Amino acid sequence: MSVRARGVHISLPIADRVSSMRFYLDTFGFETVGEPAEDGVPEPLMFRVDQHTVLALIPSGGLGFVLGDSRALAPTGTSECVLGMGVATEQEVADLAERIGNAGGRVLAEAEDRPWGYTALCADPDGHVWQISVET
Repeated sequence: MSVRARGVHISLPIADRVSSMRFYLDTFGFETVGEPAEDGVPEPLMFRVDQHTVLALIPSGGLGFVLGDSRALAPTGTSECVLGMGVATEQEVADLAERIGNAGGRVLAEAEDRPWGYTALCADPDGHVWQISVET
């Protein structure tokens, strides 16, 4: 029996709500979900990635609360997953990697042809790794 997901929610720990919101608005242009709280940031901070995917950025303490005592957050700088985003052209890969670097993220591997396609590897300000690739 297969599961029919109505949507996928990805939750990542962050250090600062305001800077994380600005980073994801400025680099990816994702649409925020919900009304702004007193600090001008929706609570919880969520972005609509596409019709079925939501990215939630949760302060580390809050995500630790959700995980409970059975599991600790990974130490800062540790990547437990790689988020992937497909774009249409090599130029879009290069442009997005440049925006990420200019907005306080890091380019970990410059855009280039790899055995699996044209791709760049980048990190957001909290160290979450994004692989940006041409999707065929």
